[in-house]
Amino acid sequence: MNTNRIEPADTRSMGIVHSALRRDLRRARMVLEAPPYPDEPRRRALAAHILWMCLFLHMHHAGEDAGLWPAIRAKDPAAGALLDRMASDHEQIGGAIAVVEDAARAYGDDPSARARLLAAVTGLEDVLLPHLQREELEMMPVVAATITTAEYRAIEKKYFVEPKGFAELGMEAHWIIDGATPEDRDTIVHVVPAVPRFLLLHGFARKYRRQAAVLWGTGPASTVPSLRVAPIEEHS
Repeated sequence: MNTNRIEPADTRSMGIVHSALRRDLRRARMVLEAPPYPDEPRRRALAAHILWMCLFLHMHHAGEDAGLWPAIRAKDPAAGALLDRMASDHEQIGGAIAVVEDAARAYGDDPSARARLLAAVTGLEDVLLPHLQREELEMMPVVAATITTAEYRAIEKKYFVEPKGFAELGMEAHWIIDGATPEDRDTIVHVVPAVPRFLLLHGFARKYRRQAAVLWGTGPASTVPSLRVAPIEEHS
């Protein structure tokens, strides 16, 4: 019998994805804020990568808004206030994403836009990181208590996996597990069945490594691991 169908939802994948976002936002900020500043190939690659992260984040939030949050609201009306906060956060983050997108496009064309992009990335972190913390430490326990692992995985598949092509998922998987712990890596790679998992892991590894080398080189940014959520500080 598959006991996963009656277990509370295993939501670890959400935190692992968030850790990848925290990691690459920090990497981007490190590359932008201290010399030597990117040469033209790295500058264009960094601008494109930041735009990709903005798209990823937009799609991630769209999947939550369309799939995960309605499922929780339907089963647990008492979670309404927290869900409303998630929606409000997403709206605020959407504005910050738009600022980053404009700045990244400008930086891709003109190196003098570096400070503008750095400010935009920092502004996105200011609103995104507290949201990710709130979502992982407050919202995910509600999700785990409200739906089963099977229901969570069905939502994950429909709203976060199926809308994307195989090549996109291949690069995304390597991006998510970059710098992750062995346990977190195992959690992510087992979201997909064995055969496509093998192809994803082995068919895109070299391409991802090449892309990462262009973006981060061998400097300090290249050593930043996945960044787990910090506990919420309590003030007396």
